[in-house]
Amino acid sequence: MSNPPPPMSSTPAEPQDPSSPRRNSKRPKYSRFTQQELPACKPILTPRWVISVFLLVTIVFVPIGLASLFASRDVVEIVNRYDDQCAPSGSRSDKVRFIQSAADKTCNRTLTVPKHMKQPIYVYYQLDNFYQNHRRYVKSRSDQQLRNKNDENETNTCKPEDTTENGTTIVPCGLVAWSMFNDTFSFSTNKNVQLPITKKGISWKSDRDHKFGKDVFPKNFQNGKLIGGAHLNESIPLSAQEDLIVWMRTAALPTFRKLYGKIEVDLQAGDTINVIMQNNYNTYSFNGKKKLVLSTASWLGGKNNFIGIAYLAVGGLCFVLAMIFTIIYLVKPRRLGDPTYLSWNRSPGGH
Repeated sequence: MSNPPPPMSSTPAEPQDPSSPRRNSKRPKYSRFTQQELPACKPILTPRWVISVFLLVTIVFVPIGLASLFASRDVVEIVNRYDDQCAPSGSRSDKVRFIQSAADKTCNRTLTVPKHMKQPIYVYYQLDNFYQNHRRYVKSRSDQQLRNKNDENETNTCKPEDTTENGTTIVPCGLVAWSMFNDTFSFSTNKNVQLPITKKGISWKSDRDHKFGKDVFPKNFQNGKLIGGAHLNESIPLSAQEDLIVWMRTAALPTFRKLYGKIEVDLQAGDTINVIMQNNYNTYSFNGKKKLVLSTASWLGGKNNFIGIAYLAVGGLCFVLAMIFTIIYLVKPRRLGDPTYLSWNRSPGGH
């Protein structure tokens, strides 16, 4: 016969001292945050709430969209493409040969003012198919050199435009500065009245004050055999050369506009503007386009219909959804929290 099992001890287990340290425990310290016990707002999306939110978005977005469209409509804009008219007709190689030659590149264009243009009138140049956002192009610059005269030799990131053939440093270095836009424009009316262009204040103040030094002057710039773009005045510091500052703020898209200057004279509807330009910048090598843009501005900025259309589209969509939900709620209402809509209550067998 087998021996009977030993009697179980009736002595209760000793309680663990709460002040004693826990051994081999990976349990985190208790807190209401880690246990997700903090008070929280849990809104119940009732039909009335959803319809009200959609109507509120409609009431807010539709007026903003209409105001944006009206503001954009008030902007007067003149766009004139001149690269194809200011070069000899023919093949692409003929145009590249012309732009790289020493021939006279003066070009005359005539613009007609369609509506009254209030000052200031902003003059832009627009480039198409120019990828300023290319990674190697964007990196080919030295922000330290642009800011501080003592960092003149910081040209490690500027290749291939870092030094001259003699090994002297180029200021400003890099492909971005080397390819600076160099077409020029002068304007006059049909009454032989010159329209002066103001270039003061066309760049960002933060760029002038913090990114371009007042003691940094151009040095050995565009002294190589291959000239990329505009020349710089070596007696003027970089912080005062606003054409360069505007160009150095690279664009994110291949089609972009940059501010050339401002005309601070009103132009009347029907006025004729005579433009004398120097077609120097080479966009023919990469099938690019050049355009001259004259534009006024509104409280929203330049001409831009997309913002107004986007606000109207969102507001209209919310209004349609609000109407659909309202019709459904009125035609076929349902009690909030009705258990008959649960799956196990809708099937007879509970499956």
